[in-house]
Amino acid sequence: MEHKIDLIGFGGVGQGFVDIIREKGLKLKNDHEVEFKVVSISDLYKGSLHHPDGLCLDKVMNSICESGSLDGYPDQPGLIRGWSTQETIEKSNADSVVEMTFTDVVTGQPAIDHCTWAFSNKKNVVMTNKGPVALAYEKLSKLAEANEVQWLFEGAVMSGSPALRLPKETLTGNEIHEIRGILNGTTNYMLMRMEDGLSYQDALQEAKQLGYAEADPTADIEGYDVLYKVLILANVVLGFPLKREDVLCKGITDVTQSAIDDAKKAGKRWKLIGSLKRTESGVKGIVAPEMVALDDPLAGVSGAMNAITYQCDLSGAITLVGAGAGIKETGFAVLIDLIHIKRGREQEGG
Repeated sequence: MEHKIDLIGFGGVGQGFVDIIREKGLKLKNDHEVEFKVVSISDLYKGSLHHPDGLCLDKVMNSICESGSLDGYPDQPGLIRGWSTQETIEKSNADSVVEMTFTDVVTGQPAIDHCTWAFSNKKNVVMTNKGPVALAYEKLSKLAEANEVQWLFEGAVMSGSPALRLPKETLTGNEIHEIRGILNGTTNYMLMRMEDGLSYQDALQEAKQLGYAEADPTADIEGYDVLYKVLILANVVLGFPLKREDVLCKGITDVTQSAIDDAKKAGKRWKLIGSLKRTESGVKGIVAPEMVALDDPLAGVSGAMNAITYQCDLSGAITLVGAGAGIKETGFAVLIDLIHIKRGREQEGG
């Protein structure tokens, strides 16, 4: 079965996803009976291409490698250049839109608009952005449902690690009454290096040099990145419409070397924890540094890794550990979401 897709945003994750399709296309066709065909690419800086029969991905990547843009893609009959993102989403013959743009986590834009245009045109959306899921989950879910399309976003929480699919599918039947997680690799790395004796500033600088921290690390160190993931988990896994203003959020900027030493003496270590807990008045969410006992599964998660523990009434505590970022890992999250869309269509007889 051929599944046509638009790629909206063509940075590292988009190119990584294309590399996965190039490498594993034959295996996907043989194992899953699906062939993913990219019919459109639209990127604010690299340009846009559309061909209803599909783009040659080798030529796409050659153009990116040679010029950093899509301008070098060769002309051919039926090729359309220069569509805006909105034109691409609304006019292309794609079944699904893969949304991978940079999103403003305060407004959720432009990805919220991208979802709205796609759903209104009967197209599924797979995305790696946190913003729309954290800020507009109820509205966009209803719009997708009204248009009988799917909206999947596994990569928005722990990249290629199934932080959403595990509780929603594998742990179904449990009541999950608490979720605790290390959901930001930058701060986890920094706290580990501070435990090794580095100062806060040296740990931050090292994280930047290794590519874990952005030039502006505010979203990481102030806890905002974890905050949005907590909101997604509350809405999607616990089914509770938690809002940004409902969650106490504190980053790691006040964790001193003295505090690190105190934790060591107490047989504990500092972790930036995003947590959700069911209470009689609803779901309570917190993002804050915690001194975690060494026998806690989260205590042993080192470096830039992520982890999440689901406290379940039947299966007990289940902890998932995996990469929370990375081009290949996030590209895999896109791939598995697209495969699930294809399986869903089969079950519906479509």
